[in-house]
Amino acid sequence: MKRYIVLFTTILLMSCNAKKNETSTEETPVSEKEVVLTQAQLKNAALVSSPMQEKELSATINVNGVIDVPPQNLVSISMPLGGYLKNTKLLPGMFVKKNEIIAVMEDQQYIQLQQEYLTAKSKLFFAEKEYERQRDLNQDKASSDKVYQLADAEYKSLKITVNALGEKLRLIHINPASLSERNISKSVNIYSPIDGFVSKVNVNIGKYVNPADILFELINPDDIHLNLKVFEKDINGLFIGQKLYAYTNSQPNKKHACEVILISKDISSDEHNAEVHCHFEKYDKTLLPGMYMNATVELKSASLPAIPTDAIVLFEGKDYVFVKKNETTFSMEMVTTGISENGFTQIVNSKDFEGKEIVTKGAYTLLMVSKNKSEE
Repeated sequence: MKRYIVLFTTILLMSCNAKKNETSTEETPVSEKEVVLTQAQLKNAALVSSPMQEKELSATINVNGVIDVPPQNLVSISMPLGGYLKNTKLLPGMFVKKNEIIAVMEDQQYIQLQQEYLTAKSKLFFAEKEYERQRDLNQDKASSDKVYQLADAEYKSLKITVNALGEKLRLIHINPASLSERNISKSVNIYSPIDGFVSKVNVNIGKYVNPADILFELINPDDIHLNLKVFEKDINGLFIGQKLYAYTNSQPNKKHACEVILISKDISSDEHNAEVHCHFEKYDKTLLPGMYMNATVELKSASLPAIPTDAIVLFEGKDYVFVKKNETTFSMEMVTTGISENGFTQIVNSKDFEGKEIVTKGAYTLLMVSKNKSEE
């Protein structure tokens, strides 16, 4: 009787172990991480494998900014003594040359200023002669020191007045040296101080302007630059003299070559970016100050562990490579990628692949075999 009980127990245990093994086999999915090829498959796949390489790679970032004008290239035109605008031909967008007449002003105070200058100049001539006469007399003791000193003071006072009035005349673009009683005018010209474009016209003919009023604004296009906003994580990849290409939203295919001329050392606290100023290698007149632009910047290159981009396969939203284990067996391992350039991609988790052979040609063939294997 005991023999039958032992036999039954043994059979029962064997049956349970068989079911357990069967269940275990059913729950274990077909491996998608390893691919084994036959000799025929291996020959047809023509696989090529190699270890990681050190490659010079540089990242590319996309930034945006606005076209800007440095203060020394933005000129505001005003009339220091005020007056009425008699005429002007300026319109926004017009090009003007240096020393070109851009407006004519008139006011009675211009007449008065010229009158005062010529009167003071005439008195100065008499005062100078009187000063010289009293000086000679004083040397001969023919006149008192007081008379000589009064003549000297009068002469110097008038000389100061003439010089001061002359500077006022220059402020309104009248040359004191060429002014005489025959060419006194109620009108004065305003000249362009630069070669540039008119950006603003703030007055109209007949309007009276105060000395503080800005009549026109001119822009010198020689130094119009691009002011980019670059995030702090990317700022260390930039350097002075770096080349980049900018484009507008309306013309994304029209690239404008630029060069980095200044990198701000101040990171904004709210947006965590810094200003990078770039100079256009060839300025396009269609680009206007205040216009938004995008730019593609290539950062500093560095020697990084990389593999050919074709070696990386995408499976279920993740990147993988196939590592050669032996002549016929290949393991699919997850990879973290970085910079891609010129057909090579950086491997961030490079330590996981040190000393390993990675399939660089035929990776997608192995992926297809792996998928077909999992579907069987």
